Amino acid sequence: MQETNKHQLTDWLPTTNKEVKIRGWEQLDVILFSGDAYVDHPSFGPAVIGRILESYGLKVAIVPQPSVNDNLQDFEKLGKPRLFFAATGGCMDPMVSNYTASKRRRDKDAYTPNGDKGFRPDYATSVYSKILKEKFPDVPVLIGGIEASLRRVTHYDYWSDKLLPTILETSKADMLVYGMGEQPLREIVELLQKGVPFSSLKNIKQTAVLIDEKEEKIPVVKDWEDVEINSHEDCLADKKTFASNFKTIEQESNKLKARRIFQKVGERLLMINPPFPTMTEAEIDASFDLPYTRLPHPKYNKRGPIPAFEMIKFSINIHRGCFGGCSFCTISAHQGKFIASRSQESVLKEVDKVANMSDFKGYLSDIGGPSANMYQMKGKVQEICDKCVAPSCISPVICSNLDTSHKPLTELYQAVDKHPKIKKSFIGSGIRHDMLVPEFNKNADPKELDAYTEEVMTKHVSGRLKVAPEHTSDPVLKLMRKPSFKYFHLFKKRFDKINIKKRLNLQLIPYFISSHPASEVEDMANLAAETKDMGFQLEQVQGFTPTPMTVATVIYYSGYHPYTLKPTRTPKTKKEKEDQHRFFFWYKKENKDWIKNTLNKVGRQDLLKRLLPENNSWQKNKKAKAAKHTFDDAIPFNRRKKKVSRTSSKKRRR
Repeated sequence: MQETNKHQLTDWLPTTNKEVKIRGWEQLDVILFSGDAYVDHPSFGPAVIGRILESYGLKVAIVPQPSVNDNLQDFEKLGKPRLFFAATGGCMDPMVSNYTASKRRRDKDAYTPNGDKGFRPDYATSVYSKILKEKFPDVPVLIGGIEASLRRVTHYDYWSDKLLPTILETSKADMLVYGMGEQPLREIVELLQKGVPFSSLKNIKQTAVLIDEKEEKIPVVKDWEDVEINSHEDCLADKKTFASNFKTIEQESNKLKARRIFQKVGERLLMINPPFPTMTEAEIDASFDLPYTRLPHPKYNKRGPIPAFEMIKFSINIHRGCFGGCSFCTISAHQGKFIASRSQESVLKEVDKVANMSDFKGYLSDIGGPSANMYQMKGKVQEICDKCVAPSCISPVICSNLDTSHKPLTELYQAVDKHPKIKKSFIGSGIRHDMLVPEFNKNADPKELDAYTEEVMTKHVSGRLKVAPEHTSDPVLKLMRKPSFKYFHLFKKRFDKINIKKRLNLQLIPYFISSHPASEVEDMANLAAETKDMGFQLEQVQGFTPTPMTVATVIYYSGYHPYTLKPTRTPKTKKEKEDQHRFFFWYKKENKDWIKNTLNKVGRQDLLKRLLPENNSWQKNKKAKAAKHTFDDAIPFNRRKKKVSRTSSKKRRR
């Protein structure tokens, strides 16, 4: 049962005409259409955007999950906004939300009451935007969120198996905001309030527009440098040409002083303006300190719980961004690689708010972020970061300029736990275990790393600590931008040492991916053998799912690594993918004959002896839960843990 008795209906942004009238409003300034149910919580992007716009003094309404299968009255019921319409597919790319890794329709939608499916159309942002442009051709449409952000340029769409142009082309929208929306929205609203026409807003950072060069000039911005990538048509004609674009796109996404990107799309020119600088502590605090109810809108009270909300109801997001730069992950493409951290005061204020919710029982489900242990980490010398083009600060090695001190994070956990109503705070976000290994993190004080590891293991874990080595093959890990598996061995030693010393009886749970680019059948057999030797019966596994704006997806589609343009193989057929995935479940009776035949065929009897010895004995690490075959229903990358990201996009992957 939702805790709505403390609130008035007007504590939420209005969603209907009746709610608009209760406020005494005649016309709205902005109407936001969202693929998610409306949860007024700082982990849900549409709510954040609504609250941000409200904080600028605007009259804002949200139309959550408008019906696209009727007379489309949901798109007309609130009339025309004074400034613009806004549209987002929601916290996850709708295609990841709607389909499994093997392209089957999902049975549930985590962002809909009761997990009901069918309330979010495929390619929702484009669907909403096109309807709005048809019904209100003279009202500007602004798109944003993870779907728009990651599809801002020519991209491969796994679900249609096609190369698609910028979503600005398919959606007919007037402008796209990529990444976190607070900073560009502030500037857009300020200019519109001064009377600047929407059509003139061409040089706002972190936005993209399509320009008709016959009718309008490219705006000149003195301090910006420009770069042109291969046209959409050239990408369609040649996969290698498409691959070569990505190096520029990724590097410019991760630079503090990026260039403006141009790409020809048919008769028009796509212009992607450089991003804003990383949000300051004051800016990110201001976003999280807005007056959220932290609850779903009362309209859902009788429709059942919203699974994504239940996951994060008692969790706290402490930072944005991730400097891991993993090849399969979209976090840095959406949130950036530089960390924007909240102040301890802002976090504690939110902890107090959660602690005083009527159904709070004293347990915080997560104090984390895209990666749990990157809070307050940044470059020691800013000038070095200013010139950096590397997509990752910790691959292939940890940058000597990166301050990886875990002390502020340890102190934050301790401050949270001092709250009288907090019995225990858990870390549900994934932890970068490699940064806790002194042999890999040579910049850090080993005692400090041990202090953090011990703090997490003794006070913030409920029986199981989840980490993500992802693979055991060094060539695959190198392509993933993950460290050698030897560092996982070293972490496990430290984990076991603390486990015994403190008599904790904790279990270490590693995540792994099959069918990633460069992964061969033998690599998967070795993964199975090596983890078996360590005593693991794997549970947290999934097949690689190509999503727009990642190195791995570019390789999957094109066959070339975008940085070297060398051919790189990827398992693509259903059989190849299923074969790779089967190795995770070497211990299942039905897989044993197949494994024997496969390894004999490739001459790897050495791996066969390790995986299926004649005496059939092995030492389990700890009693594991029964594993299910997850290939067909792999959890989306940004939901592979308790916390559901606003980015969501995902992708909450390390």
